[in-house]
Amino acid sequence: MRFRHPDGTVVHLGYGSNVHPAETVDGIVHQLEVYAAGVRSRLGQDLLGVGLWLPVGAARVLANDAAQLARVRDTLTRNGIEIVTVNAFPYQGFHDPVVKQAVYRPDWSSRARLDFTLDCARVLAQLLPEDAVHGSISTLPFGWRAPWYADRAALAAEHLSLLAEGLAKLQTDTGRNVRVGIEPEPGCVVERIAEAVTRMADLDPERIGLCLDTCHLATGFEDGATALKTLSANGIPVVKTQVSAALHAEDPMDESTREALARYTEDRFLHQVRQSAGPRVAGRDDLPEALAEHGLSGSAPWRVHFHVPVHADPEPPLVSTREHLVETMTALLGGPSAGTDHLEVETYTWGVLPPERRPRDDQGLIDGIAAEVQWTADLLVRLGLEPIGARS
Repeated sequence: MRFRHPDGTVVHLGYGSNVHPAETVDGIVHQLEVYAAGVRSRLGQDLLGVGLWLPVGAARVLANDAAQLARVRDTLTRNGIEIVTVNAFPYQGFHDPVVKQAVYRPDWSSRARLDFTLDCARVLAQLLPEDAVHGSISTLPFGWRAPWYADRAALAAEHLSLLAEGLAKLQTDTGRNVRVGIEPEPGCVVERIAEAVTRMADLDPERIGLCLDTCHLATGFEDGATALKTLSANGIPVVKTQVSAALHAEDPMDESTREALARYTEDRFLHQVRQSAGPRVAGRDDLPEALAEHGLSGSAPWRVHFHVPVHADPEPPLVSTREHLVETMTALLGGPSAGTDHLEVETYTWGVLPPERRPRDDQGLIDGIAAEVQWTADLLVRLGLEPIGARS
């Protein structure tokens, strides 16, 4: 789906395909034909955007096999799907039974992370629509915070410099501009906007900017408008935005609140918890740790890094950070100029929601994703953006 901002910018909206467990080219083609095409049909649109997750094996094949790349391109054309952005944060195995901190490996101190990201960029350059201004890729915020010694930081800086050089060469070779966005996340080397400013000071802003995940921003109790002003003041562009919501518990010591939170504990993903306590933000690395007997104490509100559907309310007394999401999107796109042009609804957790909230089948998942995309599209219209090419 496309929208035109009042300043003339074309804003692309899609959903993130990392909700689907596809590790191969066959799996990617299947998810596009079944799920993405189903979401497009459910929305009644001629064109749907997909933020494509490319695991390392599929990225390597598509970067080196013209026939397989043409197969994916044909699938996009036949099914009315466009790809302007790629998720290169998870390397592989994102739907393994247990992922947790493995999602941060390899980190940017590893050459493997650089090679993988450049493969994703080569693929995206070939899949971009002809009229797309540029492509975007999201990546992890350097790595998990520990251990992160000086030698790893130096290697990461070297690899990110080589990434910028590789992206510049790609543009020279193909004429397509692909930019990478570092995605701050709780528990990582870059968790907060202030850390992004410090760690990204020496990176090439023409090639490398920020991926703003609104769930992560809300989890850290960071104000969206303030974050965007800080990024702008330091010359860091928002390359893409992941439209997402976190869980909020106003009174985490309340028994019914803790019972509700316990329903969101699960084995696959890491669900970091942060607690606002005046100027400090305390936390734990996973929800079970926070709920444990000697876990996160105090009556100040909690926010949990659990991507909940942006259009739906969790069971009371829990709420989502949807209000924070709206405020951030308003600061990003509700003003005289567009703060970004790539939006990706990224609720990858449909399969690990509390059982009664999970989709029962493929059609249920399609309906849920479509409802999220429609909610976001409606928000964009309220912010003054005009749909482009929508069916009447």
